[in-house]
Amino acid sequence: MTMRRYSAFSLLRNALSHNRNWGRAWRSPEPKKSYDAIVVGGGGHGLATAYYLAKNHGIRNVAVLEKGWIGGGNTGRNTTIVRSNYLWTEAALLYEKSMQLWEGLSQDLNYNVMFSQRGVYNLGHSLQDMRDIERRVGANRLNGIDAEVVGSGELRKAIPGLNLSPDARYPILGASLQRRAGVARHDAVAWGFARAADALGVDIVEQCQITGIDIRDGKAVGVQTTRGSITSDRIGVVVAGHAGVLARMADLRLPIESHPLQAFVSEPIRPVLDTVVMSGAVHGYISQSDKGELVIGAGIDAYNGYGQRGSFPVIEHALQAIIELFPAFSRVRMLRLWGGIVDVCPDACPIVSKTPVEGLYFNCGWGTGGFKATPGSGWAFAHTMARDEPHELNAPFSLERFATGALIDEHGAAAVAH
Repeated sequence: MTMRRYSAFSLLRNALSHNRNWGRAWRSPEPKKSYDAIVVGGGGHGLATAYYLAKNHGIRNVAVLEKGWIGGGNTGRNTTIVRSNYLWTEAALLYEKSMQLWEGLSQDLNYNVMFSQRGVYNLGHSLQDMRDIERRVGANRLNGIDAEVVGSGELRKAIPGLNLSPDARYPILGASLQRRAGVARHDAVAWGFARAADALGVDIVEQCQITGIDIRDGKAVGVQTTRGSITSDRIGVVVAGHAGVLARMADLRLPIESHPLQAFVSEPIRPVLDTVVMSGAVHGYISQSDKGELVIGAGIDAYNGYGQRGSFPVIEHALQAIIELFPAFSRVRMLRLWGGIVDVCPDACPIVSKTPVEGLYFNCGWGTGGFKATPGSGWAFAHTMARDEPHELNAPFSLERFATGALIDEHGAAAVAH
């Protein structure tokens, strides 16, 4: 009872003081003239990179430079799904490393990222879909990743409301299931990494846009920003959607295209869906948030662009897909929609790599799989920046693969096409 009274009093006191007594989650320092390392981009991947540079490699004189605010880009504009059931070994192992970090991330950061391992189902609608599912499940198991094939009978028990009628336009024959997969709170991931990095001495500088990359004799020596020049001989660029723009500042051309990617949520409804359901055939994926909103994702818009918005036909197609899977949801009203910017490589896998410019590194091209990779991406990229060589997990994702032809074709991306 005493604790309850104290909590109520604390809430009232802070409400009346307009939170003036609350400490800042991270500092807001002026940028220094020089750093041991600069991370360009204050999204989840960039903040994770800075955190692991400080924690794992002892490099704490680090600046994260963000042109807007922390978490204002793709980190806060996604459907929050986390999974590692990719087909090819190179991709699967990198995402599995991320999954393992997700499983202990709240404890590691001392910040609740609300990671909920509620499972992810990837539906199969044809005999070929089921063959592909069996192939992918087998590949996952060979790589030590949990995966299983489930039939329509188990789906009927696990997901009430799923349209399993044989007369459906796309009959559901079965699915793959990764039980360790799930969702996390996107904002909390950014805030958690920002607070933890700041506590290790990292400077997080918001409203600081890069306007140029300084190169001397083939080496990166610093950046030009809207808040002045900053020198460093170690620069990591992690700007989802805008990597090509930053690369041009260093006279580099990356094999990526940027597209809008839309998502939307419904009005809150009572709990009806306690897992994640994805379908490549009708192309839609859905889960339910803790607030009761149905969180719905779709495919990328076909056109190239940097706008954080999309076209109506994509929304219409995604809603048709969801109503095909869950007819009862046709009565639910949509609440809001948003768009992010994804950059996609020819093989639908990322670039986590050194560049021909010494001391300049790029982490980009995650396509629609960026959020789930957040901790693993930062972990591997920090290793690459700290040691000037890739970790074995991200070595296959070098820029050189586009010259050698050693591509990693993940266009299937666990049954959800890019």
